[in-house]
Amino acid sequence: MSTQSMQHDPASETAGQISPEGVAPACAWDETFDVVVVGGGSAGIAVTASLLRRQPGLKIAVVEPRDTHDYQPAWTLVGGGLFDVDRTRRAMNEVMPKGVTWIRAAVARIEPDENRVRLENGEAVPYRDLVVAAGLRLAWERIEGLEQALGKYGVTSNYRRDLAPYTWELVRSMRSGTALFTQPAMPIKCAGAPQKAMYLSCDHWRRAGALERINVEFNTDGAVLFGVAAFVPSLMKYVHRYRANLAFRSNLVAVDGPGKLAYFDVKDAAGETTRVAKPFEMLHVVPPQVAPDFVRDSQLADAAGWFEVDHATLRHPRYANVFALGDVCSAPNAKTAAAARKQAVIVASNLLAMRSGLPMPSRYDGYGACPLTVERGKVVLAEFGYGGKLLPTFPLDPTKPSKLAWLLKAKLLPWFYWNGMLKAREWLTGKHA
Repeated sequence: MSTQSMQHDPASETAGQISPEGVAPACAWDETFDVVVVGGGSAGIAVTASLLRRQPGLKIAVVEPRDTHDYQPAWTLVGGGLFDVDRTRRAMNEVMPKGVTWIRAAVARIEPDENRVRLENGEAVPYRDLVVAAGLRLAWERIEGLEQALGKYGVTSNYRRDLAPYTWELVRSMRSGTALFTQPAMPIKCAGAPQKAMYLSCDHWRRAGALERINVEFNTDGAVLFGVAAFVPSLMKYVHRYRANLAFRSNLVAVDGPGKLAYFDVKDAAGETTRVAKPFEMLHVVPPQVAPDFVRDSQLADAAGWFEVDHATLRHPRYANVFALGDVCSAPNAKTAAAARKQAVIVASNLLAMRSGLPMPSRYDGYGACPLTVERGKVVLAEFGYGGKLLPTFPLDPTKPSKLAWLLKAKLLPWFYWNGMLKAREWLTGKHA
């Protein structure tokens, strides 16, 4: 999975400065910041580190309410019993780049005409340039009854850190019955993650000799298994191996936890929708996903509510001193941590060039990567850009399952995330200094 969503934290009604040892009180901003970065997830920390690597003297503030930072791509592995959940989280002050001001508060709105960010505590943070990396919001409430059922009745989701271990608990204890896996309408973070939950579950049941007694069904709002056609044949081989049923145009709309029923709106070829109830022993849910309210309700959003950007430069089309990256932005790329890593370089180099009155040197090609974990020990490393163009990093057939890609996903990438991406070590990014 990809960049973190910026959620309101009730414990963060004050602002603080981390340098990173000390904490300053709110209302400490007596001058305008060179750059304000909204969001302390993967994209926000990566772009902040990238800016400071290029221009160490910048006065940067990062607005982020949470005091922890998560490596979300490993949660699918946690749900498959293959990764320790405690290794997916660190304290925010451990990853915050040295010398920045950490404003530990939630954003109420952005006021681009006044060049300031308004916080929920009423204070305003002035900026010369703004980078929005606010992630997205998991809209659990859009599925009736889901919030009341999560974490019990066999209802789980690898999209929440506290629930990924419950996924594994359900998988390892299940010996028969029906397991439903869902995928909502796009866009979502890491479009392959809903399938990965199914593949790893099925692989365990196959190894345990239980798969023949389990009815597996993948319900997706979409009309295809995966949006880039080149990867579908390899994925379909695993669908057949695991005897999984595919239900297209089938969108989860309600959950009856105690009754162990999931309700889907199923659309037929004529466009007619029928409500269908399906019983389950296990239900893995991926919720609908939307931009944060302070983006959706602002003049910075596009018609769908995402932060509007030029797809190549990642700059806002109407506010020249405002950029965005990560899950929140409107560029039609896969919303993954790998995309944020490339985007951080694009935004940092373009923003600094703009500040110097120079042409913006970098163009984003839509690169994103989705390591599709199809079984324990093998991964289809899907790397692609705008229009589904394949953009493999390594000289291997990217459409085939690979042990090397598994080692990359399970071993190297977690280490590199903490020690590379968040530290502006920009290997294989085509960086512009």
